[in-house]
Amino acid sequence: MVPLARALQQAGHEVAFAAAASFRAQVEASGFPVFPAGVGFESLEGELQAHMQALPRVDVPEHLDRVLELFVDRLARPMAQALVPLCRRWRPDVLISESAEFAGPVVAERLGLPHATIQVGGAGFSEDGGTGLFARRLDGLRAEHGLPADPELRELFRYLHLSFMPAAYFGGALPPNTQYLRLEVFDQSGGERLPEWMATLGGRPVVYATLGTVFNKLIRYLRTITEALRDEPVDLIVTVGRDMDPARLGPQPSNVYVERYIPQSLVLPRCELAILHGGYNSVMSALHVGLPVLIVPLAADQPMNAQSCERLGVGRRVNPDTLTPELLRQQVREMMRDGSYRERARRFQAEAQALPGMGEGVAMLERLSRERRPLREV
Repeated sequence: MVPLARALQQAGHEVAFAAAASFRAQVEASGFPVFPAGVGFESLEGELQAHMQALPRVDVPEHLDRVLELFVDRLARPMAQALVPLCRRWRPDVLISESAEFAGPVVAERLGLPHATIQVGGAGFSEDGGTGLFARRLDGLRAEHGLPADPELRELFRYLHLSFMPAAYFGGALPPNTQYLRLEVFDQSGGERLPEWMATLGGRPVVYATLGTVFNKLIRYLRTITEALRDEPVDLIVTVGRDMDPARLGPQPSNVYVERYIPQSLVLPRCELAILHGGYNSVMSALHVGLPVLIVPLAADQPMNAQSCERLGVGRRVNPDTLTPELLRQQVREMMRDGSYRERARRFQAEAQALPGMGEGVAMLERLSRERRPLREV
């Protein structure tokens, strides 16, 4: 959302974020005012930990219901309560939400505001895939704000939906009024730079591995990755997250580098392969530079992102329940020998780079604020 917000700001528009108070410093460091609203993930850390630990023991419907309870009941409900008086006071012309933040569209509809959404995950909404269960959960929130049921989720993406990944990635599963734009990666909120030791690399292929910023707590998978590749003729870079001590992975050989955080926009262009949990941002960043991916999907939309990468031929998926160092090592060897993954990833990169730029997104939002009616794809 930050690149779009910056483009709007540069075009002369006033932009502010509504976010949990714990994000205030990060938002302000990016150059935007922030209205404290809703709750952050850190307040739900116990629930998140319990949910992740239970993943291998629950079936798909139960898992989906738990995810919806988290995002609708625990996150969207308090955000919506805060957004109503905030919007009445600040009077925005357009309300923009990311697609997993469901309070924005509900509040916009209640107040008669045009709204736009930004795709932030691999999940689509035009196929069944739990839409009924999701709609019923969301209808409870809608009823609290005096809105009728929306069983087909038509109101959620009614005005404009923006995606920074090409349509081919989603296989036709996004709303019909989706507009596809060229990605601008945002992963440097401060003075982050490449570590000095990166300058010494170059003699061997570089492999990057991460579990993102939430699932990094499942450190056993990171240990499996380091065990699999520590004796391979590669340089392995592992990031464990800002809230994790790299020492928890134990002593490593000279070809394994463990850091808290390195901006992916800086490290991925130097790599031959990325091993990911399938988080949307990480997958986007890898494909943005034409990099193949080996995905170990753990939860949320990660299996869908893995499926998309397999369908496009830019990656492989490994079931976390069957993950062993031997299996992972073999997958890495095969992918690095097979140049077709890199070739297809670069073709996808070229397709993504050919999309309209951020200025087109700004123009559409300006039109939305003037016309105050849904924008349809021409």
